[in-house]
Amino acid sequence: MLSNIDQTIFHFINHTLHFGVLNKLMPYYRSMYLWIPIYTFLASFLLYNFEKKGLVFILCTALTVGITDTVSSKVIKPAVERLRPCQDENFKSEVKLLVSCGSGYSFPSSHAANHFALVSFLIAAWRLKNRWAVIALIFWAASIGIAQIYVGLHYPSDVVAGALLGFAIGNFTGWLFFRIGPEFVINL
Repeated sequence: MLSNIDQTIFHFINHTLHFGVLNKLMPYYRSMYLWIPIYTFLASFLLYNFEKKGLVFILCTALTVGITDTVSSKVIKPAVERLRPCQDENFKSEVKLLVSCGSGYSFPSSHAANHFALVSFLIAAWRLKNRWAVIALIFWAASIGIAQIYVGLHYPSDVVAGALLGFAIGNFTGWLFFRIGPEFVINL
């Protein structure tokens, strides 16, 4: 039953929502090549404006994403061994694949895990109280997860599991950062 729900939601996002402009944008939107310049700019901004505090914050953020990626890619994926929708012989004919299928496993989505870890770390470490900033960050991470379904690489449950994993790790490391090094907290 859960597999049917997963495939139904996948079909809705991967088929029903497809149209020209998104078909061109989504492969780039989910790509690290789009986000690396933005992350580089943000890291430069933090280093320039907050120096040592900025460096510590960047290192803790990178550590958070690194831990999340390792747990997702090196621990959970090999243990679960769930095929991507585009690799599953019984389902791949249903997939509108917009990017290379890749050779790795599907569960959980590392893109979702890493972006939710980043967002959760930022919210926890900065103690963000602005409701709209929190909503915007969560929407951004969720949209990257949805893009993974849209391009045909992940089932919705992969993205939800990745989001929960990232949320848990990001919240924990953000809380730890705030508790251990309050002098390094950057107030925006």
